[in-house]
Amino acid sequence: MDVVVKGGGMDVPNVIGDWQEYQSEEWAGLRVRVHGLKKAEPPRGRDDAAKGLKYVSFRVTFENRGGEHFEIDLHSHPHHFDVRVGRDGRGAFVDRYSADPIHGFNLYPQRRVTATLYIAATAAELKRLDIQVSAGIDGESSFGYVWVGGLGVHEGSTGLGPRASNAKPSVASEVEQFLKEVAADDA
Repeated sequence: MDVVVKGGGMDVPNVIGDWQEYQSEEWAGLRVRVHGLKKAEPPRGRDDAAKGLKYVSFRVTFENRGGEHFEIDLHSHPHHFDVRVGRDGRGAFVDRYSADPIHGFNLYPQRRVTATLYIAATAAELKRLDIQVSAGIDGESSFGYVWVGGLGVHEGSTGLGPRASNAKPSVASEVEQFLKEVAADDA
């Protein structure tokens, strides 16, 4: 995971459950959220390549609070999303056949669209997840926002504001402390 230092502070990633507003005039009013991380077996059965691994699912929701519609694509791994697990940030197994992705959906104002994705990794690695979402919006690649969390970690709030997390201060502190340690190790 790359850590970016700006103006003496750190760009802290979202905690799973937080909303992230797109920072673009072109996509004003559009926001995205990674949420609903839980142990789950894929509805179409396990992929043979995931033998011995534990499955989890999570949802990615886009909400249009603007005045124009946007075409949303979230289906291609790793082009539109990437999932890293464990302390070393290894790539998780992504079950493409069980996913409920988003293909060319016209998201009109005051509407939402949600994708459900399934990944697998060892139980130990699932305690630490980094999920990057870089959806296609109106045929263009978007900036890759990152969410962090893991099984057993408190999910952020569902509040209306951007990054409106009411997660316990200890979770936010743990994430920030981890990022500071990584930045110090890279220096």
